[in-house]
Amino acid sequence: MTEFKSGNCCGGMCAKGCSRRADKLNTYDWLADMPDNAAACNIVEVQFKPPRKGFYINANNLPLEKGDVVAVEASPGHDIGTVTMTGRLVPLMMKKANIKPDVELKKVYRKARQNDIDKYNEVKLREHDTMIESRQIALRLGLKMKIGDVEYQGDGNKAIFYYIADERVDFRQLIKVLADVFHVRIEMRQIGARQEAGRIGGLGPCGRELCCSTWMTNFVSVSTAAARFQDISLNPQKLAGQCAKLKCCMNYEVDQYMESLKQLPSREITLLTKDNEYFFFKADILAHKITYSTDKRMLVGEKTISARRAFEVMQMNRDGLKPDSLLEGGYDPEPVSSDLLDQSSINRFDNKNARRKKSRNNKRNSGNGGGNGNAAERK
Repeated sequence: MTEFKSGNCCGGMCAKGCSRRADKLNTYDWLADMPDNAAACNIVEVQFKPPRKGFYINANNLPLEKGDVVAVEASPGHDIGTVTMTGRLVPLMMKKANIKPDVELKKVYRKARQNDIDKYNEVKLREHDTMIESRQIALRLGLKMKIGDVEYQGDGNKAIFYYIADERVDFRQLIKVLADVFHVRIEMRQIGARQEAGRIGGLGPCGRELCCSTWMTNFVSVSTAAARFQDISLNPQKLAGQCAKLKCCMNYEVDQYMESLKQLPSREITLLTKDNEYFFFKADILAHKITYSTDKRMLVGEKTISARRAFEVMQMNRDGLKPDSLLEGGYDPEPVSSDLLDQSSINRFDNKNARRKKSRNNKRNSGNGGGNGNAAERK
């Protein structure tokens, strides 16, 4: 068997497919070490400022590898990007991006020279100041839009202004003013609130980075039905993310909740016992636990049973029988009183087992001390 060694000596897999930059558009080229992989396809994937990517033809048959900085064809001039995919995986990535094989692609000019990289770094330093000034210009023109980001082309001849707006905006006058101020060709590109949050970044209520800024590239619509299926409180402040839209993470587990709901009884069916009639109050969907109450509007005489037990009681009611209790044993346990003031105790979060163990150790130590004292007195 051929032994493949990684360049960083961290395992048996080739590190040639790893990226030199870490962002949500990074992909691992697991075919990079295959023989003649780069020659299998003359199209390469080039990444620019996230989340912008493109596919270009390597017409000059340059020896390109993942991580190479290249100058590619643009309109007008050229742009500077980083090669992120070569070889046999490129057609699959084009298919995933819904790009037809017969589409006309732009060319890769050359590997970036030092003067290209210096010019690229120079124009990138101007992006933030350009964004701030363009916002002030749009405000003076009275346009109801927000410019969220600016991306300069690698040669500095063109700038893309990303903006969000709730309604249609006539920015023809804005383009003229921006062209006169910055002396570049202007392209306006509208994005949504989720795309803007992904470009800005931040931390979510879970304590981790936003999904839209780390790995999400395709945004699926989220509805309040996902919250209803998961029994999440319909509180707009809790359901909305930093983009002021419904959180994308509500779609992650909704399929599992829908499958679990199929294994629970209907909420409209009441359960009858010899003493009471029980109404559905709440359910722990994933644990298949259901809480019933003797009152429709409030929690009175609560009983928490499993879904299996609920189906058993329903079948008994259909047969004309009424159990003594909803619980598994068929009888209600004796009520146990609890100390309400215990909730305000400062030690209520301590482990009960640790407290018991400490108490036993104290008794043992006191007993040993007393025995020693009695022995000393006898001596």
